[in-house]
Amino acid sequence: MSVRSGDTEVIYRLNDSNAADSLYEMLPLTVEVEDYSTNEKIFYPPEELACVETPLAMSDTEGGALAYYEPWGNVVMFYDGYSENSALYELGHVVSGVENIGRMSGMITITAAEQ
Repeated sequence: MSVRSGDTEVIYRLNDSNAADSLYEMLPLTVEVEDYSTNEKIFYPPEELACVETPLAMSDTEGGALAYYEPWGNVVMFYDGYSENSALYELGHVVSGVENIGRMSGMITITAAEQ
């Protein structure tokens, strides 16, 4: 999956989960990305993701995880470490461009990409 903000791009490899499949089926998307906390950018897909049979996102010290926070219905792009949460579901991980996540702002375009 490709996420673009201007000339900045991040490529994610999605996992084989219901939530990741739900997100992939919505592509392409153009949505606003927002800063949240000191380690993540978030965006809201147009529909809730199906989290049945989707693994929880485990703690990560380096960043690059793509996750879904079910209570708020937002997708999280981590550019630094995070702690696990019982409502945070793993969608995938960065293949390239992790250094670009923190620089993303405004509208982003999300499309399918060859993995």
